[in-house]
Amino acid sequence: MLDRNIAINLQREVYGNIKDKSYSYAVLPWGATEPHNYHLPYLTDCYLAHAIAVDSVGKAYDRYNVLGMVLPPIPLGSQNPGQRELPFCLHTRYETQKHILSDIVESLNYQGIKTLIIVNGHGGNSFKPMIRDLNVNYPEMLIAVSDWFTIEPQNKYLKFRDDHAGELETSVMLHYYPELVKMELAGNGEGKPFAVESLNEGVAWIPRNWSKVSVDTGIGNPHKSTAEKGKMIAEAVTDKLAKLFNELVTKDIYDAKR
Repeated sequence: MLDRNIAINLQREVYGNIKDKSYSYAVLPWGATEPHNYHLPYLTDCYLAHAIAVDSVGKAYDRYNVLGMVLPPIPLGSQNPGQRELPFCLHTRYETQKHILSDIVESLNYQGIKTLIIVNGHGGNSFKPMIRDLNVNYPEMLIAVSDWFTIEPQNKYLKFRDDHAGELETSVMLHYYPELVKMELAGNGEGKPFAVESLNEGVAWIPRNWSKVSVDTGIGNPHKSTAEKGKMIAEAVTDKLAKLFNELVTKDIYDAKR
């Protein structure tokens, strides 16, 4: 386990001093700006994606001696109807996100940094079509995306399933940023399914109107959240991401013999 203070010091002293350093990859945390019930900050998705990225890069350096750089988090996500109408919730179009990602990839490619991993913290973001397009323009770039909140099964750690601002996000926020969590303000995160059973069964997908499915902008009960749970989840997630980072920069992803 990499101590949080060690990870921060590595970020400041090793990653922050780029002179005479050779970086193998970059990590791009990507979140959103949106309400998270009443107890979590609007930038929750960014805070968590960035903290997970920093710890993962720290572990990759500490355990495997591969050096990566964590880029500044992007706070611009795609929002559902009923959510984007809420004050200060920012909806970013697919085309806008693609332009931002394209400029970042172009910069890294020009600098000779050929591996980029997006650590995504917002369920409304979808990067796969963008990455396919970017691979056409930058065939030497290896671009991967990981939704950090799907890496570990929720039922392994949590009493309540988290969809948005529930037990998962709140627990990990309590681990990383307890001073930003106001549990006394938290609603119960009651969610309402579709009245159409086929949609609930996944026969088809439509964006949920957030004002019709959530009472307090959350879906998932946060009241059983603890920093201890958050730490266990964060440790497991960052272990797997650190292993991923090492494998992407040291192995031929198509040659099992190496």
